[in-house]
Formats: sequence, structure tokens, C-alpha cells
Amino acid sequence: MTTPSPSERWEAEVKALQEELRRMRAEQREMAAAIQDLVTTFRTLAAHLGIAAEPYVRKDDSTGERDIPGFG
Repeated sequence: MTTPSPSERWEAEVKALQEELRRMRAEQREMAAAIQDLVTTFRTLAAHLGIAAEPYVRKDDSTGERDIPGFG
């Protein structure tokens, strides 16, 4: 059994890192799709319950006052 050279060890490490990166990117795509499904579900549910008929739109802030949700 021979000991791998330093360059062979680096190549193996780089390949392992590239594979891990590919796996993580695939997981990120899956998570993004799942989050999009959740957003769609929550929007549908909110519209069904009458909580939100339209998407949130910021008010024009020309007066300099901030609209803080929950405070009248």
C-alpha cells in the first residue's frame, strides 16, 4: 500500500469539496422550492380567510411618518 502524494491528497480533497458543493446547491434549490410552496399556501390561506385580499404595498412616505403595523 502506497501513501498518496500531497498533490493526490489535494486533488481528492478538492473533488470531495466540489461534490459537497453540488449536494448543497441541490439542497438549496429544494429548500427554495419548498419555501415558494409555503408562500403560495400562506397567500392562498390568507386570501381564503379574508386576512389579506391584496398583497402588502408600502404607503407613500412623503409625510415622513412611518406606518408601524399594529399601531394606529
